[in-house]
Order: sequence, then structure tokens, then C-alpha cells
Amino acid sequence: MNNQKPHTAYFCMEYGLNEKLRIYAGGLGILAGDILKAAKEYSYPVTGIGLLWRRGYSKQVINTEGRPESQHPVNEDIYQHAVDTGETIKVIIQNQEVKLKIWKVDKFANATLYLLDANLAENGELKTITDGLYDGFNEKRIAQEIVLGIGGVKAIRKLGLKIDIYHFNEGHAALAGTELIKEKMTAGSNFETAWEKVKENIVFTTHTPVKEGNESHSLDSLEKMSAFNGLSREQMEAIGDSPFSMTVAGLRLARISNGVAKLHGQTAREMWSSVKGKSPIISITNGVHRGTWVDERIKSNQNDKSAIYAAHQEMKKELVNYIAEKNGAQLNPEKLIIGFARRATAYKRPNLIFQKSDIIDSYLASGEIQLVFSGKAHPTDDNGKNIVADLVAKAKQFPNSVVFLADYNMEIARYMTRGVDIWLNNPRKPLEASGTSGMKAAMNGGLNLSILDGWWVEGCEHGINGWQFGDGYVGEGQDESDLYALYRVLFNEVVPTFYGNQDRWQDMMLESIKTTAERFSAHRMLSRYYDEMYNKS
Repeated sequence: MNNQKPHTAYFCMEYGLNEKLRIYAGGLGILAGDILKAAKEYSYPVTGIGLLWRRGYSKQVINTEGRPESQHPVNEDIYQHAVDTGETIKVIIQNQEVKLKIWKVDKFANATLYLLDANLAENGELKTITDGLYDGFNEKRIAQEIVLGIGGVKAIRKLGLKIDIYHFNEGHAALAGTELIKEKMTAGSNFETAWEKVKENIVFTTHTPVKEGNESHSLDSLEKMSAFNGLSREQMEAIGDSPFSMTVAGLRLARISNGVAKLHGQTAREMWSSVKGKSPIISITNGVHRGTWVDERIKSNQNDKSAIYAAHQEMKKELVNYIAEKNGAQLNPEKLIIGFARRATAYKRPNLIFQKSDIIDSYLASGEIQLVFSGKAHPTDDNGKNIVADLVAKAKQFPNSVVFLADYNMEIARYMTRGVDIWLNNPRKPLEASGTSGMKAAMNGGLNLSILDGWWVEGCEHGINGWQFGDGYVGEGQDESDLYALYRVLFNEVVPTFYGNQDRWQDMMLESIKTTAERFSAHRMLSRYYDEMYNKS
């Protein structure tokens, strides 16, 4: 460990370290896992703080009617991937003491991660607090956030960790700030002084570029759940407003905050411009852990385009075989394969490409274009489930050209980001915060075809390392405008290059790797965190 660097406690509700430890839902958790792995690899002193989710996130199955269903099986083997520290702490929830066991995870070549677990018989009904990731609203979510934030700080104290910086990844961890304030007040500071002191040691990352997607709770609910943690209603309101916004609290508790791409930082500054007393919001673009996501065959041939192409064809066949095993679909590895894997929600527009069947269907019928989709809708998002059902229906219509891989996870993500020729991304701008899956595809030689949102604004060199479509248009008729822009680039540039100019395609694959491998790595991201957020100047 480099003792010259401040020791950072990284708080996150989910972590994607390995598919065997299913305590992640999607991009937020995968990012957190990549940060821990990069910290270990490059000797940055970062310790993760999270929850041990006994049921993990919802498991997606497609029923006989072609609709997604959410199941919540207990992962009894989850405890095999963690080590009992022998330590426990207590938090107060609904005026009751809740005992939390502290588990340690470091077996996946990560920096150390500590996970809090309420699954103890003595907690009675409250032992289910840490059952399911994002399975509760309002009061149950508050209870989970008490465990993460307040419990996380208490665990740090119990374990005797010397922490210099507390990094809240999203607003879920904001209550850790109230525990830090309470510590200072117990030592004799008044509220205002305590707040100013803890600010010096807190940084905050915001991800969600839609105000409605940023979590808030009524002060009454927080009080009922014992989330005031010794502070008064007025003091809680001063931190997070009324209703209490977890994001506003994070922005006010931190010395400095960041968005997760250059454009997202700008969006966040505009979105929260009316918040008084907030910290400055800078931009630090996300990155991915190359050791996890980039195939060794690519890493060992980064400057040889023919070797890269040969490796890609091997990985493409592996994806085709994986799909055949999972779904029975027989894709053609000699034909163009386009991948799309995102959380299934309306603004990400997974089914945009299908909106003009008179244009797209002939390409699917001939197999000239093959599409592989994956992604989960939130268990309560019926609109997202309808989108998944649409994708499944399209796969039934074109069984050997369209595929939907159910229960999106790290394994599926690895096969897809390594094996597809094109990574498609078309959220409704400016609602993509970052989009790290496109980085993974790019580093494996896949070419991005994306609107100018998230990281691709910074990474795109049109016609050189991938393509953009839509020219960043935002306004009336955006969906239709983006659809026709997608078709124009896909049919006039992507398809002709793939089938008619393989030499140029291979040049673009090489450029895709060269222009993203370091620039969008988790190492670069973590280095910027230390230079611009963790190190005080």
C-alpha cells in the first residue's frame, strides 16, 4: 500500500466483482467493482463498504408468454465467498437495535470489501433488511441506507481502519455523513462546526441525470425509521431539504462532487444549480478494469490489426456458441453482429432500431444484420418489462437474427462486449450518464455506434474508431430524428464497410483499442480521483 495516498472508504449499495457474488444490479455496481480491482492492481488504498445481499438483485426469467418475470431466490452460497470477521456493530432502526455482522471479501483479486449483514435471528423481522438489493421502497430503503451509511461508519470504527476520505458513490450512502457529524458533535462541536469539519473528508459522485430518478424521502419517514441519528428535524432539513433528497444531501455534505463523464458533469451542474451550499461538481469520466473486461488475446496483440481481427473472430464464435447453448439460436459468425445490453427502461430506447419494420426487417430476414440484446427491467417497471417483451417477440419473429439473453449479468456482459462487431447505444440525450459497457466493447476491438451522449462524446472519432449518429440533436421529434439518423449511418456506412472493406474495418478496430485502452481505464479514473478529489490542496 502506498501510505502517501489518503486511505479512502468507498461506499456503494452494490458491487460487481464476480458473477458468483451476485450483489450487483448493473452499471453502478460494476463500476464500484472495477474501482476496487484497479485500486488493488495499482496499490491505491481504497476499502469498499457495502451490504451482503442474501437474495441479490432480481433474477430475470422469460415466461411462456414471452414476458419477463422477476424471481428472488436465496443465494445460500453467498457466504462461501465472504469471510466472517467475527465483528458486529449495532444501528438503530425504528427505535430498535439491529445487529449487523461484518463480512470481508477479498478473494476476487480486489482491494478489500467489507459487507454488512442483518440476517441474524435476533433481529426478528428486521433481519430481512439486507435480503434483496433495491427490493424495497421508502421505509425499507431507508433502513438499508441506515445500514450502509451509519452502519458503514460504525464498521470502520469497529475494525480500527484509519480513513482519510469517505467517498459516497450515489446518494444511498448520504447518511454516513450524519454519523460523521454526530461523532464530531459528541466530541464537543456544535452542528455547524461539525458539518464543516466532516466536509473536508467527504467526496460524492452523482450518476442519475434525471431529477425524478434521484431518491428522496419525507422527513416524517426518516424520523419514523430513526434515520435522524441524533440530529434534529431542522438539521436534517438543512442537509437534505424537505423532502430529504439523498443527492442534495450528498452534494452538501461533500467538499467536492463529480459527474461521471464530461457532458454528465455539465448536466449535473445545470440540474442542481438551484441547490444552495452544494459542493463544486467536476467531471471525472468513468473507466473500466481492463483485467476483467479485455480478453488476453487482445491485450497481447494490441498493435497488430490482423492478429486483433483473428482474436476477435475467435471471441465472436465463442459468443455465437454461447448463444446457441443458452437460447438455441444459430447466429452466423461471418455476418455482422450488433450488441445492445442496458437496463431495460424507456429512455435507453432498446427497441428503437425496430421502429420502422418496413426498413429493418429485410436485413433481419436475410441475416445481413444480427442483433443480440440483454438487460433487466426493474421489478416494478412495467414499461421496461413491456420493452423486454417486445425484444423477445422480435427474437421469435427472427429466431436466427435476433436474440434476447435473459438475466443480464457479468458473464453475459463479457461474452457480448468481447464478441460483437458493433456496440449500439441510443439513449435519449442527455440521459446517459456514462455508459461503460461501450468502453469494454471498444477495448476488445468492437466498434461503437452511438448517439453523442455519455462517454462517447469524448471518445468518438467518426469513421475512425466507430460512428456517431444524430449529431447530438436534442429537441422536438428526437426519437424519430435519432431513428432515421441510426438507419442512415448503419445502412450507408457500417454495413458497407463491414461487408465491402474489411481492411478499413480492421484499421478501425485497431483505432478503437488504441484510443480507449488507457483513456477510459479504471486506472486513469482512479488516478484522477486521487489527483482531483481525494488529495486535499
